[in-house]
Amino acid sequence: MRPAGEIRRALALACKELATADKGCTLRELAEAARVGIDACRRAVDNMHRAGVLAKVGERRVSYRNRPVALYALMQHSSAANGADNAIGLAQALQVWR
Repeated sequence: MRPAGEIRRALALACKELATADKGCTLRELAEAARVGIDACRRAVDNMHRAGVLAKVGERRVSYRNRPVALYALMQHSSAANGADNAIGLAQALQVWR
């Protein structure tokens, strides 16, 4: 897998700084904090959401749009638990495959 690009790293850092446990941040807030263009931010946030890096945590009404906008926050992953689950799943698959 490729390493994260500059835009993705900047957005992840901005989301980490802006989003709190009880509220997320909008796409426009992320773009402004990461100092990237809104189109690049929109594409990267969509990819990050699909990859499971970001999660939609709610909606908020804003003055510049008629509909509520999505709020995003970083997903909390436990890498030790994920690694153990993958190893167990692989071992089970190898046992069945024999």
